Amino acid sequence: MAQYFEVHPENPQPRLLKQAVALLERGGILAVPTDSSYALACHLDDKAAADRLRQIRGVDEKHHLTLLCRDLSELATYARVDNRQYRLLKSGTPGAYTFILEATREVPRRVSHPQRKTIGLRVPDHRVLQELLALHGGPLLATTLIPPHETEPLNDAQEIRDRFEHQIAGVIDAGACPSEPTTVIDLTPMGTGGEAVVTRRGRGDISVLGL
Repeated sequence: MAQYFEVHPENPQPRLLKQAVALLERGGILAVPTDSSYALACHLDDKAAADRLRQIRGVDEKHHLTLLCRDLSELATYARVDNRQYRLLKSGTPGAYTFILEATREVPRRVSHPQRKTIGLRVPDHRVLQELLALHGGPLLATTLIPPHETEPLNDAQEIRDRFEHQIAGVIDAGACPSEPTTVIDLTPMGTGGEAVVTRRGRGDISVLGL
């Protein structure tokens, strides 16, 4: 049975978020609110949790998982970023964007794309999630909470609990999220002189990035 944490969207109770972090430390998967839709998240260094994350989501190893980072300095630890890429990242963080970048050795090989050695990274603009990341002390491995064989992400915490209560460890309810996934931008072509490529249009406005 998934634990249910009902928190204030602007001033989340640290006691409840610490309990949620404890679930992550024990290998649990959480449904967490973001500035786009709800996401499934787990500890980056837990292989079994990452495998369950993919299983619940119904995706294989070629599906880009995302690292939820607190800020750009943390993001730069896990991705190779040149000056052009950094300027674009700075204009879109925090925000509802997922950026595809070349992974560094800090990213476990099992969670990066098997052929491309890339990883999705984002800095969410959501108070509750930012507080959770701060208490956790590092990035979380995540994927948009879109049920298998469906196309729309879930944004209601109670519905998520009802549908996934036997598959996940907890749900953080901070109110409904926007029901729209992030905009995904592949920045890897910029590393060889090319331009960024928008691979999915979502909640993030690409005009903010100059694209």
